[in-house]
Amino acid sequence: MNNNTTPLKSRRSFLKNSAIASGSFFIVPRHVLGKGFVAPSDKVNIAAVGVGGRGRQNVEELLKLDDVQVTAIADPAESWDLAAFYYKSKAGRGPVKAMVEEHFQEKSPNYKVNVYEDFRVMLEKESSLDAILCATPDHLHAYVSLLSMRAGKHVYCEKPLTHNIWEARMVAKVAKETGLATQLGNQLHSTGYVRTAVEYMRAGVIGKISEAHSWVPATRWDNSLVEMPKEVSPLPEGLNWDLWIGPRSSRPFNNAYAPVTWRDFWEFGCGALGDFGCHDMDAATWGLDLPAPETIEVRPAGFSNESLTPYGEIGYYNFATSAENGPVKLTWYSGGLQPELPEMAPRDFKLPRRGSMYVGEKGVMVTGGGGDPKVFPDDLYAGGSINETLSVTNGHHRDWVDAIKGGPAASSNFEYGAHLTEITLLGVLSLRLGGQKIYWDAENMKAVGIPEADQYIEEPLRSGWEM
Repeated sequence: MNNNTTPLKSRRSFLKNSAIASGSFFIVPRHVLGKGFVAPSDKVNIAAVGVGGRGRQNVEELLKLDDVQVTAIADPAESWDLAAFYYKSKAGRGPVKAMVEEHFQEKSPNYKVNVYEDFRVMLEKESSLDAILCATPDHLHAYVSLLSMRAGKHVYCEKPLTHNIWEARMVAKVAKETGLATQLGNQLHSTGYVRTAVEYMRAGVIGKISEAHSWVPATRWDNSLVEMPKEVSPLPEGLNWDLWIGPRSSRPFNNAYAPVTWRDFWEFGCGALGDFGCHDMDAATWGLDLPAPETIEVRPAGFSNESLTPYGEIGYYNFATSAENGPVKLTWYSGGLQPELPEMAPRDFKLPRRGSMYVGEKGVMVTGGGGDPKVFPDDLYAGGSINETLSVTNGHHRDWVDAIKGGPAASSNFEYGAHLTEITLLGVLSLRLGGQKIYWDAENMKAVGIPEADQYIEEPLRSGWEM
């Protein structure tokens, strides 16, 4: 919590109004403004927690921002060779430290990045840190985000925001209590085609929408797996495996777990739905203002069990009537599955390999494959003007940094991001229950009549990793 007697919002309003009155920003010592505040004139000191493949990519985005300094990194691994994966890079503490220092030493020859194995030690020692970017495996997202916010740090966290629904509720609660600047790392949220799709939905271009469909070609990394690894692999040099496991149950290291392939295991990842749901169900959730679903049924395609994620998925979410739309049915597909083409679309139209489709009372809208959404019939919308409801984005990471410096909240902040993550994880919950249909009691966070769901709604934590 912010212990300064002046609320954070009031301080920000004071700064904004004073700047407008004077025609310029003025420099105010950071300690005057309260915990967590960064003056517009200051550089933002950010530490990256988790600098594997996706973490390295996030750091590369931060290096593009002139008012950001990456001052520290933390990761249990010294290095990973990711040439065999789509990251096509080297990652971990050593390679990312070298990359950051090379960048900043062009202007500051003596620039050094502080490196830690354990991010908790970093939080204790790095008193000048303003913010944390979390890009760990999914099972550590909530733990890193909660400890960082409680330490007064603004947080950007990769998707899904958490590994289970209880964690999503907790992260949203602490974000609201602290008033810190947050952003979920679903970068498509800040792309033109997603935002245009949201504007089309809000403008009623295809009329009231009753169906949404989202599909990705993603499958499991290793489709040969039919049981948990039993052998012990040599531990990579410089890897603190116990720290990497974090709140999950202890086990010997096996190459099947890391790097990258951890998503195949329910204890660490959430399968294709957990990986892509916060991207590809975002426009529907945002544009249709979807509440918590009433029922969820996501069936595995191909082999899966209580430990291993499936090859593919097909899932059905049902949302109640809203003021703007009637009931909405959202269908999710992965592993190469796709929806049928509605009659209103041309017979020769090919759905993109990854995309979304929305069926309204007047027409159909399809996104994916780049460019603006495609609307059918063709004459339904010919590129005319619509009332814009979304503020301009300057980029997903830029918007977060602007929020840190007193600007408006980032549009995928943890209040929204936790809700989107919960919708995604309800599908994961159904999958982990073998495809059972869930009647969701959102108020009490219960799958009605399925007591065995509780172990997945709030997962057990290893001693010493309580949240």
